[in-house]
Amino acid sequence: MRADPTDRISPTAYATGYLWYRHGLSPAELVTPQGRRLDRGFRALTRLTRVLSGVSLDAMMLARHKGIDAVLMRAIDAGEVTQIIEIAAGLSARGLRMRQRYGERITYLETDLPAMVATKRRLLENAGWLSTRHRVVELDALAEEGSRSLAAVARTLDPNQGVAIITEGLMNYLDPDTAAGVWRRIAQVMRQFPAGLYLSDLYLLQENRNVGMLAFGKILELFVRGRMYVHFQNPAQVRERLRRIGFRHIKVHRTQTLEATRALAAVRGGDRVRILEART
Repeated sequence: MRADPTDRISPTAYATGYLWYRHGLSPAELVTPQGRRLDRGFRALTRLTRVLSGVSLDAMMLARHKGIDAVLMRAIDAGEVTQIIEIAAGLSARGLRMRQRYGERITYLETDLPAMVATKRRLLENAGWLSTRHRVVELDALAEEGSRSLAAVARTLDPNQGVAIITEGLMNYLDPDTAAGVWRRIAQVMRQFPAGLYLSDLYLLQENRNVGMLAFGKILELFVRGRMYVHFQNPAQVRERLRRIGFRHIKVHRTQTLEATRALAAVRGGDRVRILEART
């Protein structure tokens, strides 16, 4: 995860980028040859996962993506936040969709490690979609200080406007101590703004402990070439630990309760992800 000039783009970043395109959540301008090629392997993984566990990986991914969108748009519509920092944004088109929807009402910073930033910036610049209110910048989620730290990136925003910080698909790659450090830094930054909203996908051990889900986890680890972590047993533990870290108001949304994800929650997989909403 440490940023350095030689960092490489994870295969999952390319594969998920093409997944969003395949489901109509991303334009063709963000499609890469690597994503198109890796999508074949990702579809094979999806089929194998469905056979072993009954879980639809597509439904899970779409539920987390659309669920985060829904809670973010509710906060923007309510006037709570006008600035968004998406950590490890990859090839997601969320920033583009939000800017198209809200225009000059919001500022959107897509952040990632250098190789992905260079790729994403090139794709968006070629399409003419970047501006002072929609930028792609380098950020190392593990950095305590320095120009690539979350604190430094946040200082480029208006301290008098509310901010939302998003980590989709990131936290389960981090071991518990590292994840706690990222959450602590997010909470510290959010307290510097009049309103702060943190959004992430979330998985609970109590819902993902059966044999099929364990098999799914092992297959996914092979695809991502690394270990995956599930950090919480149940919603009560989420609230207890995140309050200790520095968050005050914490909601753990079931996808069944959000209108945008209700249909996906009817599919096994779409019901296995929660949407975390936390405030300071």
